[in-house]
Amino acid sequence: MTRGRQAPPWDRVPERLRQRGLRWTLQRATLLTVLEATEGHVTGSQLVEKCREIEPATTPSTVYRTLDVLESIGVISHSHGLDGREEYHVQADVQHGHLVCSICGSDEDLPADEASAFVAALRRDRGFSVQIDHLTVTGRCGACSRTARGTMPAPSMTAVPAD
Repeated sequence: MTRGRQAPPWDRVPERLRQRGLRWTLQRATLLTVLEATEGHVTGSQLVEKCREIEPATTPSTVYRTLDVLESIGVISHSHGLDGREEYHVQADVQHGHLVCSICGSDEDLPADEASAFVAALRRDRGFSVQIDHLTVTGRCGACSRTARGTMPAPSMTAVPAD
């Protein structure tokens, strides 16, 4: 389940797109240039902006369609933030999920090895194989949990009668 990734074979992308019947255009070349210079997470809109700095004629539709194709050939992957926005993972060294704080919005990488017990239980108990790069767990980060504990009343151990 945990497997390292090597840097994407950027030099083979034009050929792989052509094999899918897609033309190799200036806009696609510009996106590839931007992706090669990017590490970590980036949104589609950030990629469009960076591409337009290099090639002003870049259209969002071309960027997003090309991102979909690049994901289908395994060059990039994406996950979704709390707001549903896609974030693309570029040149990730290892597969990882995300821990997103629903209070402050922080987003922390969840290494696959830390999620392995959960992922293994899903596979064993449900026959479900997890794509770790698409796994986003929401909750409270450590700082927000500490703040909440300081301002919330301590939990009561009193039983509440059932209706």
